[in-house]
Amino acid sequence: VQLQASGGGLVQSGGSLRLSCAASERTFGTYAVAWFRQAPGKERKFAAGISWSGGSASYADSVKGRFTISRDNAKNTVYLQMNSLRLEDTAIYYCAARRWYGSAGSTSQEYNYWGQGTEVTVSS
Repeated sequence: VQLQASGGGLVQSGGSLRLSCAASERTFGTYAVAWFRQAPGKERKFAAGISWSGGSASYADSVKGRFTISRDNAKNTVYLQMNSLRLEDTAIYYCAARRWYGSAGSTSQEYNYWGQGTEVTVSS
C-alpha cells in the first residue's frame, strides 16, 4: 500500500492542524495505522495509533488530550487532528501502516508501510 501524508504547515502556538494519510488501496480498512513524528536532530517517535476498525486508539503521553486520531475507511484515509499545538510539536509527521486486525502498536518496527512525511512547524 502507498501512503500519502498531507496537511502540514506553519501554525502559531495554540493553533490547530489536521493531517491526512491517504492510502492507495481499498483494503486500507484492514490496516492498523499510526502517526510518528521526528523533530530536528531527534529520533522518530510514536504520536498516535488507530486500529483497523477505528475501535481503539492510543496516544503518546505528550499529545494525549490535544491530538485525536480517526479514520474513514470508505475514503481510505486516516486523520490526525492536532489542537493546542506547542513549539515542541514541531516535527516531520509520518503515517505508517501494517496489515493487522488488532490495535496499533507504538514501535516503528511494527509497520511495513510509510508515507513520505509532512512537516509541521509551530511558531511562538
